[in-house]
Amino acid sequence: MSDIQKLTIADLWKMKKEGQKISMITAYSYPQTLIVDEAGIDIILVGDSLGMVELGYKDTVPVTMDEMLHYTKIVARTAKRAHVVGDMPFLSYHISTEQAVENAGRLYKDAGADSIKLEGGRDMAGKVRAICGAGIPVFGHIGLTPQTAALLGGFKVQGKSLDNAKKVVDDALALEDAGAFALILEAIPQQLAAVITEKVSIPTVGIGAGVHCDGQVLVLHDLVGLFKRFTPKFVKVYTDVYSQQLKAVQDYVNDVQEAKFPADEHSFNMKEETVEALKKALNN
Repeated sequence: MSDIQKLTIADLWKMKKEGQKISMITAYSYPQTLIVDEAGIDIILVGDSLGMVELGYKDTVPVTMDEMLHYTKIVARTAKRAHVVGDMPFLSYHISTEQAVENAGRLYKDAGADSIKLEGGRDMAGKVRAICGAGIPVFGHIGLTPQTAALLGGFKVQGKSLDNAKKVVDDALALEDAGAFALILEAIPQQLAAVITEKVSIPTVGIGAGVHCDGQVLVLHDLVGLFKRFTPKFVKVYTDVYSQQLKAVQDYVNDVQEAKFPADEHSFNMKEETVEALKKALNN
């Protein structure tokens, strides 16, 4: 394991330049990180999606900075190869530039993330510039921005009209100019994603943005079929971990109730003469 090299931002830029697709996925725990890192994932996002898939919130808005720090620390100290991105939760960077830099610093310095991510385009460019100026790499996020989805009319595809498409392109260029080293493009038409990917020099990672991005990102729980509340159109479910785990626990409950578990192979034994000696001693 000691010869495993951590992916750097320069490596990700090289992948874009050479046309090598970038794989990105969420993870929030030690076992999840071990699995996705061993599988060869390039980037792990400790996303505020943990609010829905790990903490039981209805959306990402309630997630706190302390929660993001806790989960980012776990992933950052576990990942050996993947670049780890810590997500900035709602209202952790919106109030002021000073607040944005301070909280980005907590994720980067205290939690050990390799970079931080925040949502927003031109409106966040000044804060992105300040965070980068403090020496903290920033992963941008434009298109559908879940933290402020209510202002966008809900969880809807963005950039379908000419004016809105131009806005998304302007957002991408503004973030690149501010120093962002990569961009997530969420829920935009694939043709628009292709235009942006061609226009910017930094990697684009799509989620619901088609195949022409430099890479793709999914929530782990969606990919493995563990999250059952809803499945977005852009998700490909590769297996059904929820049903597998449900059956395993049901089988365990049945075995306990029917005294089939633990069987002899799951139990420890004493020598027969020791058992007899114990019974005799207890009867005296």
